[in-house]
Amino acid sequence: VTLSYYKQKKATDLHKIFDGQTIWHRIGDVGYLDEKGRFWFCGRKAHRVITPQGPMFTVPCEAIFNQHKKVFRSALVGLGSAPSQKPAIIIEPHQGKMPKDKKEKNLFIKELLELSKKNPLTQSIEIILFHPSFPVDIRHNVKIFREKLAVWAQREVKRKKI
Repeated sequence: VTLSYYKQKKATDLHKIFDGQTIWHRIGDVGYLDEKGRFWFCGRKAHRVITPQGPMFTVPCEAIFNQHKKVFRSALVGLGSAPSQKPAIIIEPHQGKMPKDKKEKNLFIKELLELSKKNPLTQSIEIILFHPSFPVDIRHNVKIFREKLAVWAQREVKRKKI
């Protein structure tokens, strides 16, 4: 771990924790230890959806939707401003599995909502959107660019009056 960011005191102060001779680097991920001492990763702190009922975390919520056989990946995003965000899940179907008409889309949504309602982590999600190909962070070419998806989702919900 480096001692500091080059010429970025503010970033150093935010991300570097000095503990005697040890330097910790705050990376922005969230998780928890369960009663058995296991660590559970929940995603990035910046990607939390902050609802009036409390925070929702990307990785555990998306894992519920990713179980569906037609889902390639999903992304939890918040609509509106914290602490009153409304959760929405965006689905990127496997290739060739994008709903072709309203009937297919409604059936796909019904199946996803059935999965959602079975788990307390996702029961409050009522908005499901489909996206053909998620934008990804150019530095990694795999990390979902949730910030762009959230802006897209906000426009879609407004356009479709969901």
